Amino acid sequence: MKLRLTDLAGPVGMGIFMLVVQILSLLLVAPLTDYYDLKAFENPQSVWNPVFYIVLIILFSAVLLLIIKFNMKWIIQLFMIFAVFSTLIYVLFGMGTMLLPPPQYGWEIILAASIIISILLTALMVVYPEWYIVDAVGIMVAAGASALFGISLSVIPTIILLVLLAVYDFIAVYKTKHMIKLAEGVMDLKLPILFVLPRKLSYSYVRSRTQKLEPGKEREAYFMGLGDAVMPTVLAVSASAFLEAPKVLGFANVPAIGVILGTLVSYAVLMYFVMKGKPQAGLPFLCTGAIAGFLLGCLAAGINPFF
Repeated sequence: MKLRLTDLAGPVGMGIFMLVVQILSLLLVAPLTDYYDLKAFENPQSVWNPVFYIVLIILFSAVLLLIIKFNMKWIIQLFMIFAVFSTLIYVLFGMGTMLLPPPQYGWEIILAASIIISILLTALMVVYPEWYIVDAVGIMVAAGASALFGISLSVIPTIILLVLLAVYDFIAVYKTKHMIKLAEGVMDLKLPILFVLPRKLSYSYVRSRTQKLEPGKEREAYFMGLGDAVMPTVLAVSASAFLEAPKVLGFANVPAIGVILGTLVSYAVLMYFVMKGKPQAGLPFLCTGAIAGFLLGCLAAGINPFF
């Protein structure tokens, strides 16, 4: 297949989405740790946290496959709507505290505004899930999830998690192939569980039909799961939250910047294969790049992250 210059717009746009998620997540670290006492895991240092998370993902995937098999997708839709609404409150509150510090404005006002805006965005997503709305909400959801897990897992458990997820994603896409079935099964729900970028401006996600992710078949839009943006970003947030290292631009340290750069380089490699028309497991590429970038960042900062 001959590569056209316009074909690069989708991959470049997805890379920008990923970068925005990473920057927003890192910006959320300070306000969320200052005003929230909310963590995904009680002990951030425990190496059992990633094991628990992987087991939870496997069980959740099995439940989703059963729901799709018995055509009960409304259960997924209700669950995701609630999850999106909750995460939006979390993210918008953090953004609000950056813009309007609570000592001056009161956290009650910021929280109320966050709830109202979250209701409006969630309703808009349900009523009119066009691709740009799904993407906008998806960026905030991905940033919120990344920040939550990043401040809940220290560096070593996070690296273990990324390694386990990369292995799981490889098996789920290339061996059992149930990840592709899951993606195809939930795409028609038009929920912010993936990023969507059209090949043509006339494309409408609302009117589009679910397409099989068949190798070599040209699709109307580019798709990327939110998890591909979230998981590498968790390491960047964890590095920024738990490591004492020089800050860059005031909101991220050198190892966190290393994660961002490593993720973007590995993303470019991933897109090289995706452009050939074959669905790819993203996490083996992205997690490897994130970990490599993290280690190089630690080397540049002159710190040992393991002691």
